[in-house]
Amino acid sequence: MDGFMRFFVKGYGRFDDPQVRRDAGKAAGAVGVATNLLLFAGKLIAGLLSHSVGVLADAVNNLTDSGSSILMLVGFRLAGKPADEKHPFGHARMEYLCGVTVSFIVLFLGLQLGLTSIGKIWEPEETVFTPLTLGILVASVLVKLWQFLFYKTVGGKLSSEALCATGDDSRNDVVSTLVVLVGAVVTRVSGYNLDGFLGLAVAVFITVSGFKLILETGGPLLGMAPDPELVKAIHRRILSYEGVIGLHDLAVHNYGAGQCFASVHCEVPAETDILVSHDIIDNIERDFLEQENIHLVIHLDPVVTSDPRTNALYAQVRERVAAVCPEAGIHDFRVVWGVTHSNIVFDAAVPYSLQVSDGEVKALVAGAVGKLDPSYRVVVNVDRESR
Repeated sequence: MDGFMRFFVKGYGRFDDPQVRRDAGKAAGAVGVATNLLLFAGKLIAGLLSHSVGVLADAVNNLTDSGSSILMLVGFRLAGKPADEKHPFGHARMEYLCGVTVSFIVLFLGLQLGLTSIGKIWEPEETVFTPLTLGILVASVLVKLWQFLFYKTVGGKLSSEALCATGDDSRNDVVSTLVVLVGAVVTRVSGYNLDGFLGLAVAVFITVSGFKLILETGGPLLGMAPDPELVKAIHRRILSYEGVIGLHDLAVHNYGAGQCFASVHCEVPAETDILVSHDIIDNIERDFLEQENIHLVIHLDPVVTSDPRTNALYAQVRERVAAVCPEAGIHDFRVVWGVTHSNIVFDAAVPYSLQVSDGEVKALVAGAVGKLDPSYRVVVNVDRESR
């Protein structure tokens, strides 16, 4: 596959280069248009000669696949448009939209094939499969299998949801054509016409695959949780900078390939000169953009580290919170010491997977910390985060 793509795409392999990635996507789309049109022509001839609804439906499916490939080609081209006033985060999500569109096309084809097959079951039509028809179907299976491997390989290297969805569609075509081919052989050998029943079986398979593809390709548009490995890498990298003692509230937003935006709160010692801390933050943001291609925005949180009394209370609060809610972590901890009472303010971070409401977490944590001393007034804010 790599040799094939290198012939058409200059610099293929440098997938961190947006231009190379776009060129590879457009090349993959052009390959899909050409091969699917060829398959459509072959199956149309085979379907007309055999009077088989299954073969004709498969031919129309390949014609629609050509349209999907054109859509994907256009999508990669539009995704490369730079940011503008109306789209300040760029147009890279056009690729996701194309993936969702392809998924809906797969679903529509499955439903349409199902209706056609039911009609063929009620009113069967005699089919005549010639060696030419069988040969075209075998060749189609081999071409679609190659397409599946091609799209999956290229889509995986480009991290393209659209190409991977098209690869899954090609896999569905392999299955559907195999079923039609088996039906043709059975009909030719036994005389039993299974065309409508086999078409219905393929329709169910394609429809289910279409639903799954919609869920998979629609995820990035809805705002999926970031890759856990990426989150861990960002944490490790930020904490490696001298002067940063903690971080929290990391949010990662993906606006398409090469368009990753993130925001985070970084804790720094309150005793450090604010200009020094600000300089550290500036360096982190610059390094992430230049080296990781991540547009990072950092909110600076000063934390008192030189007050032994506050530090001791912080350790006690962490212990109490861990005892009543092991899934929770705390940050933004601060204490306003008073004469008659003291205010303890902090955030409790819990995962989205925790099946407890924010109100219940707040009451549980505040109650546990309040037992340390009757004069403590506990103010807790609950943060949900991906882990």
